[in-house]
Amino acid sequence: MVIFFYGCNEDKKSNISKYEKEKYEKEKFLFGTYLKITVYEKDKNLAKNAIDLAYNEIERIDKKFNSKVEGSLIFKINNMQNSEKEYKEIDLDEEGQLLFEKIKNGYELSSGEYDITMGPLMKLWGFGDDISKNHQIPSFYDIEKTKEKIDFTKIEFSNGKLIMKYPVEEIDTGSFLKGYAVSKAKEKMVHAGITSAFITSTSSIAAIGRKPDNTPWRIGIQDPNEPSEIIGVIEMDNNAMGASGDYQTFIEIDDKKYHHILQKSTGFPVNDKKLVLVLFNDAFLADIYSTCFFLMPIDKVMDFVYTIDCLDILIMKSNGEILKSKNIEILD
Repeated sequence: MVIFFYGCNEDKKSNISKYEKEKYEKEKFLFGTYLKITVYEKDKNLAKNAIDLAYNEIERIDKKFNSKVEGSLIFKINNMQNSEKEYKEIDLDEEGQLLFEKIKNGYELSSGEYDITMGPLMKLWGFGDDISKNHQIPSFYDIEKTKEKIDFTKIEFSNGKLIMKYPVEEIDTGSFLKGYAVSKAKEKMVHAGITSAFITSTSSIAAIGRKPDNTPWRIGIQDPNEPSEIIGVIEMDNNAMGASGDYQTFIEIDDKKYHHILQKSTGFPVNDKKLVLVLFNDAFLADIYSTCFFLMPIDKVMDFVYTIDCLDILIMKSNGEILKSKNIEILD
């Protein structure tokens, strides 16, 4: 289910000649969703080359780190046999170390609730490879036994190695890797000389500059209660957006929906929020923050947001009430 409608940003034919920029678009299926890049540029070759550079970077990151991609670093350690050791390890280059340092910061910010070793609990609920099968609410015993396999402190980094200690079984990259890929794709496009572009996926967006007429990009925010409607429009200006919602991925048990953002402390889906939307200057951190904030108490989220420049947030509570930081304006 798409959180954002990419709308309100189309140039009319009369405006194309006025601003002397044509629109170029390309869409690919990556990270389990459609990822679309839109560029406004005078030079056709520059636009197409930048789009190719961006997708090459996204595909590189997908193949290198995605826990669902066979042959990636994380896939390898997840599927490695422990043999006689009580740990598994792989080589981790500088990029990987920087990536996981940001993940560690998210873990600490959320008091341990944001934990990328949550895979076993996700699978217990039915958020595995076959989400369509019949499900049931896990028992208290099964949840507690499964939680024993979840502990980010068992993931260590030493001398260029990523070490996974028993009983932790796996790392899931779903909560952060798409945002990282979008962020790095934006870097490639900016370096290539693009000044007006947009990268969008299900839950992670990056804007380069402004629209060709020098106005902000306008993004419709999907209403979690009525997915065919929007709650309003938010403007973006050379920044990024990350979002987490209770209506994107869910299972149904006895006609009740249970979403995939699970509270580690309880083992159950978070029940006080429906949507968390983050605006920041980096798509990678916006992606991490959106999940961290979904898992954190709302008062602690709002306190933290006001300590970071350029960081803004919108929260829809479970009762439909909307909270937002002061710099976010919801337009009709």
